Amino acid sequence: MSKNIVVKKNNGGTIAQNKRARHDYFIEEKFEAGLSLQGWEVKSLRAGRMTITESYIIFKNNEAFLFGAQVQPLLTASSHVVPESTRTRKLLLSRRELEKLQGAINQKGYTCVPLACYWKGRLVKIEIALVKGKQLHDKRATEKDRDWQRDKARIFHK
Repeated sequence: MSKNIVVKKNNGGTIAQNKRARHDYFIEEKFEAGLSLQGWEVKSLRAGRMTITESYIIFKNNEAFLFGAQVQPLLTASSHVVPESTRTRKLLLSRRELEKLQGAINQKGYTCVPLACYWKGRLVKIEIALVKGKQLHDKRATEKDRDWQRDKARIFHK
């Protein structure tokens, strides 16, 4: 007798989100970048073991790198290598996108942070954004506006 085994594929879906970035920054422009990964990291991402809350993007030698993102290794997948969970990972961007990002950071005072990491087919993509920092009064105004939108929706749906 053969048993039918159901395998759930994770083709489209979010791996990790940086909700704190939307709270702490004004998002000016978004970009999609590829992520250079090792084999054990891909297996860990399939299990959803990534955190990008404390991470940011650094630029060095006309290349972009994701710094501070954590990928927790699976015990079964990383037996033959020594996994480094917070290693700096290279971002795959076009030359034009790199120049645009570096120009905005160097000249206009923007910061570059990751917003989300997700699957696009069989590839891992990361959404990065040029952002400006929010002051405390800006955060309060955003929260007040969000509460008003929620209350307005409740009133009209009654």
